[in-house]
Amino acid sequence: MPIVVTGLSHHSSPVELRERFAFSEAQLIEALGQLRERGIADEAVIISTCNRVEIYTASSDTDEALGQALRQFLCEFHGIEEQPGEALYTLRDPQSVDHLFRVSCGIDSMVLGETEILGQLKQAYRLALTEKTTGPWLNKTFQKAFNVAKLVRTGTQIQRGSISVSSVAVELAESIFDSLKSQQVLVIGAGDTSEKAARALKSRGASSVLVSNRSHDRAVALAEELEGRAIRFDTWEEEFKEIDIIISSTSAAHYVFSRDKIQELLRERGHRPLLLVDIAVPRDIDPDCNQLENVYVYNIDDLQTIAGQYLEQRKAELAHCEKLIAEKRDELLDGLKSRPDRTQLGFRQEQAEA
Repeated sequence: MPIVVTGLSHHSSPVELRERFAFSEAQLIEALGQLRERGIADEAVIISTCNRVEIYTASSDTDEALGQALRQFLCEFHGIEEQPGEALYTLRDPQSVDHLFRVSCGIDSMVLGETEILGQLKQAYRLALTEKTTGPWLNKTFQKAFNVAKLVRTGTQIQRGSISVSSVAVELAESIFDSLKSQQVLVIGAGDTSEKAARALKSRGASSVLVSNRSHDRAVALAEELEGRAIRFDTWEEEFKEIDIIISSTSAAHYVFSRDKIQELLRERGHRPLLLVDIAVPRDIDPDCNQLENVYVYNIDDLQTIAGQYLEQRKAELAHCEKLIAEKRDELLDGLKSRPDRTQLGFRQEQAEA
């Protein structure tokens, strides 16, 4: 049974394209169900993050037919009439397994060696387990990926000095303002990425952190942890005059910050610089805001520039990581082909070990 992955990432496409294929949590559940109901795949896991949208599948269908079906499904589900050419890739085993292992280790990430993606992969796998769209092949494959990530973390230095995408956003803020000690920060969206960004900002000395989220209870909880203040999602404009940095990562399907809205609010705050960091996909901030005076807008792809300075110290470890991945890939595929009946190992045990 071939293991096939189809998707697109920051390597193959810009954020303008990735955001069109992004899944909300509700859409993930719907899409997983459709993949099974329509007979496209016997097993499926979908991951949708700022930097990638990928469908991992196992099916009794031929790998070529499965890849075509997945490409068509992705486009149809999101109402996209034409497939985006080479931006949408399909990998078959052993390359698909290599790819998953590289993703789990942070080797395929925008920030080489970052660890945030492993948690996102585990979350995607848990959702597929809950929706009963995994089976022997993907269970074993994902559990092996988590184990490989652990081996890379403990046996190499690929994550030395590693930082997440949210931390890169903080580095960007410091490059604009020199110091965060007198800056006031507003975090829009209290999800995992925003939470990590808020913590990093606080640790770097931000004078205050405001948190706004559609779920006000979630904003209150995060604000309490950060010794900050929660504000309601529909009242953040009232705080705008005092804000220097906005980090936005909501799941909104449209711009939270339009150019007209920002231009209107700028009149209240004089000529102080305003940094808008958009780590959402789809994007929260209209890129045209960057044309406004003293306004600096950076999206998830722009963070690549800062991430580049951290690459050199980790590149030397790549060969070691690739060798380990190849060994574990062969071990997995040999095991699947010879004893597929032993692939029902529970996720909780593997999660504890990872």
